[in-house]
Amino acid sequence: MISSTEKEIIHFLENGDKKAISLLYESYSDSLFGVIKKIITDDDVAQDVLQESFVKIWRYSKKYDANKAKLFTWLYRIAYNTAIDKVRSLKNKNGKEVQIETSSVYKITSNELNQDVLDIKTHLKTLDEKYQIVINALFFEGMTQQEASDELDIPLGTIKSRLKIGLRELKKIYNPKTKLSHE
Repeated sequence: MISSTEKEIIHFLENGDKKAISLLYESYSDSLFGVIKKIITDDDVAQDVLQESFVKIWRYSKKYDANKAKLFTWLYRIAYNTAIDKVRSLKNKNGKEVQIETSSVYKITSNELNQDVLDIKTHLKTLDEKYQIVINALFFEGMTQQEASDELDIPLGTIKSRLKIGLRELKKIYNPKTKLSHE
């Protein structure tokens, strides 16, 4: 159920009313800062990313569609993507690897998985970037294929093809000796 504050924010966003940004900040800044801090540990940089996120939120406010995503999901994606973009720009600017693997957001634990090959982010980096982007959106950002298509501005069929190819390439890494059940 949508709260009255959320309905009010959505109304302001749809009408380009600047009241939306202050209500968004009051209601969601702490949560979004938490999302950003999972990726960027430096408080000053994280604060900058939070501000950049709110600038993007305002810039894209007319694009928000309540039928496609809940308000927080939309805000989350913008903050998350802005943080990832910042990490990438810092990596490029400094010419060295910035570690985001320390995030505890996505920890996989299972006795069924081969512990020798659990470093999926390392293996994911070996794929072509177009497959990395799709797999990251679907598995690590929790988007549906349609949401990824909309967010990344890639046709749905291309999303499905890149997912299939990317997973096939990962399967080669995780299961190099594909066993046939008929043997």
